[in-house]
Order: sequence, then C-alpha cells, then structure tokens
Amino acid sequence: MKPTDVPTRNFPTAKEECRDLPPHPDYDGPGAAYNLAFKDETFLLRQDMRAVRMQLELMKPELMQNEQGVKSTIVIFGSARILSAEAAQALLTVAEDRGDEAGAARARRHLAMSRYYEEARRFAQIATAACTERGNHVVVATGGGPGIMEAGNRGAYDVGGKSVGLNIVLPHEQYPNPYITPELCFRFHYFGLRKMHFLMRAVALVCFPGGFGTLDELFETLTLIQTKKSRPRPILLFGREFWTKLINIELLIETGMINPVDAQLFHYVETAEEAWAILESAPELASPATP
Repeated sequence: MKPTDVPTRNFPTAKEECRDLPPHPDYDGPGAAYNLAFKDETFLLRQDMRAVRMQLELMKPELMQNEQGVKSTIVIFGSARILSAEAAQALLTVAEDRGDEAGAARARRHLAMSRYYEEARRFAQIATAACTERGNHVVVATGGGPGIMEAGNRGAYDVGGKSVGLNIVLPHEQYPNPYITPELCFRFHYFGLRKMHFLMRAVALVCFPGGFGTLDELFETLTLIQTKKSRPRPILLFGREFWTKLINIELLIETGMINPVDAQLFHYVETAEEAWAILESAPELASPATP
C-alpha cells in the first residue's frame, strides 16, 4: 500500500455516520430511543440536557469565530428602536401628509434620536477601516438586530469589513439585520451565554442610548470590571445628556454606593471621531509591530 493510500481517519466522522444510517422501521418511529444521541432532537431538548445545550452555545460561536480569524472585537450596543435618519424622515413625511399629529410627534422623536444611528454607523466605518489598515484582527460585534445594532454592522459592511452579530430568540424586535457577515451571524437561547460572548473578545465597548437590554449589558460590564472579574477596557457612552439624565452617578457616589474612582470606568463621547480618538491608542488597537 502506498503512503497516499492510507486513510486520514481510522473511523468515520459523525457527519458521515448520520448520512449513511440505514432506516430501521421497527425502531425509527416516533418515541423510539434508537436514534443516535447527537442526532436526537427530542433528547437534546430535554430539561435534563440544559447543561449540554449551554455548552453548545458557548462552543459554536467560539469555534466559528476562531475559524474566521476573529481575535478581538469592538462591541457596539444600544437600542433596537433607534431608526436611521432616512427611515425616521420617511415616517415623518407620511404622518404629515396624513395629518396625523400623534404620528408626526413620534416621528420627530425618532428623527431626533436618529443621530445616534448615524454616529454608530460612522464609528463602525472608522474603526473597521482603521483596524484593516493596521493589519490587526479586530472586528465590530453587535447584538445582531435592528437599530443601533444594525448601524454597527452596516458601518463595517460599508467599508468591506467583517462583523459579528449575536442574535437572541425574542418575541419581538429581534431579527438579524442584513449587514452581518453570514459566517458570523449567531443565534442564542441563553442571555447569559450571549453576554459572555460579548465580552470574551471585547477590547472596547461602545454604548449608545437604549432601554432595559442596553442597561443590562452596560451594568454587567461595569460590575465585572469594578469587581476585577474582568480586565479593564474602555467603555464609551454616546450622548452625555441622555446618560446623565438616566443615571445619577453623583448620587451613587454621595451615598457611598460606589467609590469615586468607579466613575472613571467609562467616558462620555458625542461623535464617532471623538470615540475613535480615545480608542485608537489602546494596545489591542495599535498597529502590529513590524518585524
């Protein structure tokens, strides 16, 4: 036998085994236990198998990001409800043409908030282009849905870059936007594992105005850094007026709920250019050393 004739594997792969399984009418019916364990959806979805499902949600994005060369991420998160300026203006035009005052008021509110969509998109463009030019493996990552998430993925897409989308199953507002790199578009069942993947590769977190979900992600990150469970990394809050109205940091300091130094865990920014000026000198975002 020639060396080239030696098979590369001694055993068939699981994929090959599943493909070549012969049917067995006596045991393949509904409720039968004969199916291969890893091919048996009913078995995998049992309550007892939760730990295995959680492990799979941890491993799938990890392995696939490794395969795609994603070493580090800049995480952009914020409201799913913030529209682009174009979409908000279209709503306003329709409402005004119909004489719908309540609808026009909502559309004007959307239009005012749309500046955050445009800043998120521009920031992702700047960051993606700069990281590509510097030759490092940092990509934008978002929650994968509409609003600010879409803006982040869209900005990376605009300049030909990859981006990650970490979607989650929800009854509303969550569907993958069309700008995510398909090989990096994931879907989660468990919030905790999704948030873990937000932070595992993050070299910076850029937070735009949002609701409960955004606050959950922001405060989880702040808590992990404050308690030294996670290494420090830049956290940028877009829109000082919004955040200072929403969160009374001074009250937390005055009442001893946090230490004054904790207020230094984040920075307020207003524009994409200002945000990148803070981040571009971070060690992970600097140009790789030339040989």
